[in-house]
Amino acid sequence: MAAKNIIGLKELRENTETYIKRVNRGESITVVRRSTPLFRLTPVDAEEVGWETVADFTTIDDRGVSARDILASLRKMHG
Repeated sequence: MAAKNIIGLKELRENTETYIKRVNRGESITVVRRSTPLFRLTPVDAEEVGWETVADFTTIDDRGVSARDILASLRKMHG
């Protein structure tokens, strides 16, 4: 493992967004405290953990969306 993939807990707290971006690009990062490994940040494989889209709210317009439209969308997705 490259040294750039080992970071201190304080470094993670202070630069969380930087490390989120790196993990999203596929890197794994080991987090240590006082030279002791605590945990590893790794990308999530969506198929592996079984995530499913229940409703896609990314298409909501600025005025909002009615409950009727939400229910119709859920019915379409889940028959």
